[in-house]
Amino acid sequence: MDERAALARIADLVPAAGDDAAVLGDTVVTIDMLHERTDFPQGTTRYTQGWRAVGASLSDVAAMGADATGAVAVYGAPDFDPDALEGFVRGARDVCDRVGAEYVGGDLDDTDEFTTATTAVGETANPVFRSGAEPGDAVCVTGELGRSAAAIDAFASGNEERGNDLFQFTPRVAAGRELAAHATAMMDSSDGLARSLHQLAEASDCGFSVDSTEIPVFDGVEFERALTFGEDFELVCTLPPASVEQVETDVPLSVIGEVIESGVLLDGEPLPDEGYTH
Repeated sequence: MDERAALARIADLVPAAGDDAAVLGDTVVTIDMLHERTDFPQGTTRYTQGWRAVGASLSDVAAMGADATGAVAVYGAPDFDPDALEGFVRGARDVCDRVGAEYVGGDLDDTDEFTTATTAVGETANPVFRSGAEPGDAVCVTGELGRSAAAIDAFASGNEERGNDLFQFTPRVAAGRELAAHATAMMDSSDGLARSLHQLAEASDCGFSVDSTEIPVFDGVEFERALTFGEDFELVCTLPPASVEQVETDVPLSVIGEVIESGVLLDGEPLPDEGYTH
């Protein structure tokens, strides 16, 4: 089973799961695991690994429209090289500082392959779920899609400085907070825009019609790749049309389509459910 099949298998056992983060009262909490072999190309620094790993969990907090309050991480490595360990912690701390959260530590473990598991916590009295989209709502995304694809290309070409820079994304916590007062549904784009739209459609029992000319793509990345590559950690949300203008001045937002009754369409044609698979 892949991750989606595994999650479906245990859905009945964990009914509170299914969104980017779990909601416990006014607290949201999420956890992610990343491995050197599958998530960090050769040339990724420990600083970038700390930043990106914790940032991925902070992105889930952002997708719930919550204030990010703190994060912890497991650091597992074949040895505890002091410079590598310090670099990881500095990266984790700095990405937390970027969004007003606090990195408060974690756990150390001896592992054959560098592995990290990160947990982020946030607070909100009104979380935004994936399940509230209504026909007629606008479909929007923050930022540009394909940044991580560009980073992978940079690493592959030997430009490690650019690859590390692109991997150090800013979680959209501020945007999530602004959108929370208006969004009917929201999630992050870590699995890619195409898959995110299918996931939102399933959760909200609706469909989407999006326009390829309105989808913002990172410079130098092919459109199809930007649509499905994933790991961009932008926000995908739905908004009542009257709310779009209210948030556009404060959020880097693009309107890419609208919510419809059923189907997920790109330029009027079915959009395959393709994206990042763990």
